Amino acid sequence: MQVPLEHAKGAWQRFRQYASEVKIETKRVTWPGKQEIYGTTVMVVLTTFLFGIYFWACDEVFQYIVVRRILGYFMHRG
Repeated sequence: MQVPLEHAKGAWQRFRQYASEVKIETKRVTWPGKQEIYGTTVMVVLTTFLFGIYFWACDEVFQYIVVRRILGYFMHRG
């Protein structure tokens, strides 16, 4: 199945128009400064670290409950 030449040319023109509009919109964007990027990066790293500690603590508590209490009950029962 071949694509008509007019359709292919129209697609190319639409792509060029789209690329031109993207370039114009990119110039309108207000980009963050170095200080804002630094502050945001520090916040993401700290938040990730704190969530890691939180999930580790939850894992330890659930492991204790399952292994020591629930499984331990059935193993020492008989």
